[in-house]
Amino acid sequence: MKRAVVLFNLGGPDQLASVQPFLFNLFSDKAIIGLPQPLRWLVAKLISTRRAPVAQEIYGHIGGKSPLLELTQAQATALETALKAENPTDDFKVVIAMRYWHPFAAEAIAELKAFGPDEVTLLPLYPQFSTTTTGSSVLDWEKQARAHDFAVHTKTVCCYPTDSIYVAAHTDLLRSYVSEPNT
Repeated sequence: MKRAVVLFNLGGPDQLASVQPFLFNLFSDKAIIGLPQPLRWLVAKLISTRRAPVAQEIYGHIGGKSPLLELTQAQATALETALKAENPTDDFKVVIAMRYWHPFAAEAIAELKAFGPDEVTLLPLYPQFSTTTTGSSVLDWEKQARAHDFAVHTKTVCCYPTDSIYVAAHTDLLRSYVSEPNT
């Protein structure tokens, strides 16, 4: 069986010239600013234009781009490797769909169409559910899947940060970093 996992994340500018369009994409999302068009477009244009120079300066201090894509790519590689090791009879592909900068959902769908999965699991990497993060990403995925005729059985992982197994796993990991207070 061919299985795909799509990691959702926010995205970030991949160079200083991408800061303003990234901010525009962020602030033109109806889930972020609920104004009707064309007001939302105008507000997004105003905010992104005014905020871009400050954000570019900040990104300049961290290498001129967001580290989020590279970090998410490392997670995707690790997850794909683990899934293949645990399920050697299945074929896995893990791709990334960023919400506000490349690779967008449409780019992930194009990659998955070439792979031809039997099922897709959407895995938001946001720390909690919010309509402005997970909700917006899922809605965009569904819109892009319809627009690109991608009708594959799809499941969405939701709200895993509150799952008792997930919490227990993090607790176990943290034990090795937390020492008992000095008495």
